[in-house]
Amino acid sequence: MSTEARVPEAVIARLRPHGRALFWPNLALIAILGVGGYFFGTFAEPWQNYAVLGAVVVLVLLLWLLPVLAWLGRHYTITTRRIVLRSGFFVRVRQELLHSRGYDVTVRKNAVQSLFRSGDVFINTGLDHPIVLRDVPTADLVQAALHDLMELSQNPVAARRQQEQSATDGESSAWGMR
Repeated sequence: MSTEARVPEAVIARLRPHGRALFWPNLALIAILGVGGYFFGTFAEPWQNYAVLGAVVVLVLLLWLLPVLAWLGRHYTITTRRIVLRSGFFVRVRQELLHSRGYDVTVRKNAVQSLFRSGDVFINTGLDHPIVLRDVPTADLVQAALHDLMELSQNPVAARRQQEQSATDGESSAWGMR
C-alpha cells in the first residue's frame, strides 16, 4: 500500500428518475378507484360486484403498482470514486463505473424534460453502448459534478508519467533543445 492516507469514499448524490414519471400511474389509480367505487354495489348479482372489485384490483396492480415498483427499483449513486447504477426489483442489476477511467458525459433533454430541468445523462466509456442515467433531476448539475469528479480522480500513475515525460532533460520535443 502507499504511504499516503487513503481518503474514504463519500457519497455525493443519490438519485432516481424524476418523480414526474409517477404522474400517469397516480392519475390511473385515482380514475380506477373512482370508477370502481362508482360501479361497486350497483349490480343486482353479487358475482358482478365481485367482478368489478377483481377488475379494480387487477388494474391497480398493472397500472399503478408495477410502474411505482419499477421507479423505486432504479437508483443512481454518485460517490467520490465511482458511479453505481442499480436497477430491478426481483432481479437486481448493479453496474459500477470508476471516475479514474475517464469518460464522456452528454445530456439530452426533450421539451418536457427541459421544463422540469431534468434530462438523460449519457456516459460514454468507449464501450459499445453508453451508460444512461434516465430522466435525472437537475441533469446539468449532475453533468458538471461528474466532470469535476473525473478531473479530481485522475489516475495518479498516469499523472506521474505525464510529469516525467514533460520534464525529460529540459528538451523541447520539436527541436531537441531549449
